[in-house]
Amino acid sequence: MLTFIGLGLFDEKDISLKGLEAIEQADIVFAEFYTSVLMGATVEKLEKLYGKKVHVLLREEVEQDPHWLDQAQEQDVVFLTGGDTMVSTTHVDLRLRAQDKGITTRLIHGASITSAICGLSGLQNYRFGKASTIPHPYTSSRGVTVISETPYETIKLNKQHNLHTLVFLDIDKEKGYMTVNQALELLLKVEDKRKEGVMNNALAVGIARAGSPGPVVKAGYAQMLRESDFGSPLHILVIPASLHFIEAEALVKLAGAPSSLMEESND
Repeated sequence: MLTFIGLGLFDEKDISLKGLEAIEQADIVFAEFYTSVLMGATVEKLEKLYGKKVHVLLREEVEQDPHWLDQAQEQDVVFLTGGDTMVSTTHVDLRLRAQDKGITTRLIHGASITSAICGLSGLQNYRFGKASTIPHPYTSSRGVTVISETPYETIKLNKQHNLHTLVFLDIDKEKGYMTVNQALELLLKVEDKRKEGVMNNALAVGIARAGSPGPVVKAGYAQMLRESDFGSPLHILVIPASLHFIEAEALVKLAGAPSSLMEESND
C-alpha cells in the first residue's frame, strides 16, 4: 500500500487526523520538499510529532528513479508532500508508476494554496484560468540573461477570457525563494520588451506565508506593489482579470487595494 498524504500549508500541525493516523500505522515514511516547503516546520519537528523517521527524497529519487516504490509492494508506505497530495504532476506520475507495479494507492488530502488564496483574498475560485510559474532568470551560453515570457503569455490569454491567473514563484536551491517583488519586476521587464499592455496598470495580489498565524495579503497596481514588503517566504502572486463587485470589496477591505476598485468593478 502506498498512501499519499498532503501536509497542508505551513507547519507540522496542518496535517489532518486521518493523515497522522496513516503515518503512525505506516512501516516507512518518505517525503519530498522541493515542489513545496513547510516554512514553519523542520524534518525534526515532523519526526517528533509522528514518532517516526522521515526519509527525505532527492528530486531524482522522485522523478527519475523512484526505486523506493518497490517497498510498497510488501509494506505500508506513506509519501508526504506540502500542500495537497496531487497538485504536482510529479505526484500523479508517481501514483501511475505505483499502479503499474500493482501497488494499491490512496490519497489523504491536505490544504492547498490554490484554495487558500481565494479565502485570503476574496477572489472567487471559479474565476481562475490556467496557472503559471515564474522561474528565476538564467544566463545563456552567450552570457545573456534570459527571462521566461511564458507567465506573461499565460496572463495575457487568461485576461482575454476574463480569468484570473495564479502565478507560482520559483523555489531554487541556489537562487532561493522568489518573492512577489522579484516576480512583478520580471513581468514588468517582459512588458517593457513586448509592449502588449498586459501588465500596464495591471492589478496584482501578493500573498505571503499562507496558513501561518500571520499571513500577508496585499493588493495594488503592479508598479506600486513591487515596492511593498511581504516579509519572509513562501510568496505567491495573482494577476486578476476584471472583478466582480464582491471581489473588489474583498480586495479593498482584506488586502488594502485602492478603494477606486469598488467603483470600477462589474456587477
